[in-house]
Amino acid sequence: MDEQTNFDLEEKFLNADRLISENKISEAAHLLEEILNEAPDFGKAHNHLGWLYETKFKNYDRAQEHYRLAIKFSPEYPAAHYNYCYCLSTLRKYDELEKVLEQAIKVSGINYATIYNEYGLLREIQGNLDDAIHYFKLHIKNSFDSKSIEAAAESIKRCERKKQLIG
Repeated sequence: MDEQTNFDLEEKFLNADRLISENKISEAAHLLEEILNEAPDFGKAHNHLGWLYETKFKNYDRAQEHYRLAIKFSPEYPAAHYNYCYCLSTLRKYDELEKVLEQAIKVSGINYATIYNEYGLLREIQGNLDDAIHYFKLHIKNSFDSKSIEAAAESIKRCERKKQLIG
């Protein structure tokens, strides 16, 4: 792909991103599809389309398909990893989520606190509360956001309380 074509696709992508922020969902989806017709390997467009299918159209199969393609074609794009993790968690696909988290933690520029939080939630739902607490502590260690730190502290308290109640 030549430089001008790549620039044009990036411009279309930014327009689609703007349309999403303006809640012009149908227009954004059409523009993203147009991008993918021109460049099926445009990972960021797959991510955004996956997000639309997940959050706006509630078509989880299509969402997962686009998230997988986003990671395949743009493995260094953190948003694709975050979004796919959230989707898999929502769908309770914990084995697959574990694999995506293992891959995501290796991505340059990924927010470790976010990934550790997802690990913590995964371990909590699996009933491994000590491991969950470990990951929530890693979240705190890697976070610079006060609200996020407080949320992780509450998650630790919740896990400690579950340990007391469950035994």
